[in-house]
Amino acid sequence: MSDTKQVRFYLPDGLRQSAESGEHNFLNKIASVLGDAGFKAEYLDPDMADPKAPGYSLFHMEEPFAVRSVTIRRAYYYPFWQIERTNERWNWDVARASFEPDAVERKAADQFFGFWQKRLFKEPLKSLGQDGFVYVPLQGRLTQHRSFQTCSPVEMILKTLEQDKTRRVIAALHPKEIYSEEDFAVLERLEAAHERLELRMGEMETLLPRCDYVVTENSSVGFAGFFFGKPCVTFAKIDFHHITADVGRVGIEEAFDAVTRMAPDYAGYVWWFLQQMSINAGRPEAEESIRARLSALGWPV
Repeated sequence: MSDTKQVRFYLPDGLRQSAESGEHNFLNKIASVLGDAGFKAEYLDPDMADPKAPGYSLFHMEEPFAVRSVTIRRAYYYPFWQIERTNERWNWDVARASFEPDAVERKAADQFFGFWQKRLFKEPLKSLGQDGFVYVPLQGRLTQHRSFQTCSPVEMILKTLEQDKTRRVIAALHPKEIYSEEDFAVLERLEAAHERLELRMGEMETLLPRCDYVVTENSSVGFAGFFFGKPCVTFAKIDFHHITADVGRVGIEEAFDAVTRMAPDYAGYVWWFLQQMSINAGRPEAEESIRARLSALGWPV
């Protein structure tokens, strides 16, 4: 067996054991494709990752090596996945691609969209409406301005209040994120200083159906909002920027002016993003799609 036919799956505990035993659908299909191509697989802890090791490597939600290495990441919802050269969503191929509404297969897109609306959000969709507030789903590092962001999350809240002078702004902390005492103190001061600002913890399925629009750095809640027909302002780079009012691309005033007027093809976009630009591991042709993707990335499959 030559070195070029070795592949190492660097996966965290739980996922690694599931993949090695053949119980993880998507990783099992990847292993099958690689096995058919003559690869010998090893399943290792990411702490053992060695860029000098011979052969090929695969990571899960971690930055891969510079050569002969990929990372896999869910495209927001199971069973949709991406195989990429980088863990940065905004540098994925889908982010660099152009969404062409005129190329949408209307019937297929509408059926796909309707199916996944019901599958993911059947109950929340029953309370769809507009209650005159902006929903700001927060992520982590609230006071930090990171390289892929136009400003820090705290500054994003302030800019939202400045740009939308009439609507209430509900900023919701992520229930699984760890926040510092400084984060809470800053938010409490903001809430005390701004009458229209309200803080919540989680509550996505309550807030998303009733908001007028979403403002986020690059939270997946922005993408979820498409299933509810909710327009979105993004303050950071992300892979689903095509139909958002993106501050980095058009500027802050233009983004907030556009978000209340825009009416993108949500069904067409979700179909394109998930069914056309991702790998649907639940489809019969999933292994064919995996093989084509790995081949495009230079793997001998």
